[in-house]
Amino acid sequence: MFVRVPTKVLKVFYRWFCESNFRLTNMSTLCNYTVLNNGIKMPLIGLGTWKSAPGQVKDAVICALDIGYRHIDCAVVYGNESEIGEAFLQNVGPDKPVKREDLFVTSKLWNTKHYPEDVEPAVRKSLEDLKLDCLDLYLIHWPHAFERNDELFPKNPDGTIRYDYIDYKETWKAMEKLVEKGLVKAIGVSNFNSRQIDDVISTATIKPAVLQVECHPYLAQKELLAHCKDRGIVLTAYSPLGSPDRMWKHPDEPILLEEPGIKKLAEKYKKSPAQILLRWQVQRGVVCIPKSVTPSRLLENIQIYSFSLTEEEMEQIGCLDKHWRYIVPTITVDGKHVPRDAGHPHYPFNDPY
Repeated sequence: MFVRVPTKVLKVFYRWFCESNFRLTNMSTLCNYTVLNNGIKMPLIGLGTWKSAPGQVKDAVICALDIGYRHIDCAVVYGNESEIGEAFLQNVGPDKPVKREDLFVTSKLWNTKHYPEDVEPAVRKSLEDLKLDCLDLYLIHWPHAFERNDELFPKNPDGTIRYDYIDYKETWKAMEKLVEKGLVKAIGVSNFNSRQIDDVISTATIKPAVLQVECHPYLAQKELLAHCKDRGIVLTAYSPLGSPDRMWKHPDEPILLEEPGIKKLAEKYKKSPAQILLRWQVQRGVVCIPKSVTPSRLLENIQIYSFSLTEEEMEQIGCLDKHWRYIVPTITVDGKHVPRDAGHPHYPFNDPY
């Protein structure tokens, strides 16, 4: 159960943090943000809200805003945008603790809304739920589409997904219109591979600003990161700590937070393994959106600016790459877990990167 720590207690911690010269709310004091290809500043650390259960996420967002987070990552499929909107309504706006212009909010277009005529209604629904007039960033959540439907996961009688095969470049054209209408400031993609990114760019009027993908030392995404940097695209890492709270964990999978080399560095710097993992990412220029509803961990995850990893240590962590992907939607076939969407022609993970 999530227990909300009193705001006064959180502010005492945060005041100490600020007095240590690591003020997160003042963007000019240290490089804790990256700049998108349209000139917008995006904080390097944000709060991920995937798997944050209803009844918990509002308090988690309020807590995060209280201690200095200025980047919240959302998606309609997470099922909690209305509750996040309640937190924003309470805490964001004129005469409230957080000014809207200081907050970076991302949401995502779900797979059932890829048809161009569905894109604007989808973003307007997210804006309504989040109690906002404009999103800072809107992403196509996956390159492959599901059947047009009000259900998030339309299924056949045998439990398989009912797909659609619309070209994501058609969806992208509708995304560009959202920028023109002032509904979003920047647009990007999530879970696209390098070939798909170039495919979008080939016909785009507005180039993707961000690619959000799973990324951590076991899936370092070195080639994909270089590909994005060459094209002026910022990479955002979801599950940067290895998503240890997943319900579908395999008992034999490697546990990133228990990696000996990471724990050794944590001891050296008197930090947690999570802080080492996040510091490695931001030193590579990668945005991170770790999820937590625990106040102490929320605070810990933004306290990564008081130290730097050496070049050798950065390389050491990068060498842990196993091309291990934790987040792959699966179904059970003949008693075995297999990738759910691998047969779709736009499935992204069949390519090397």
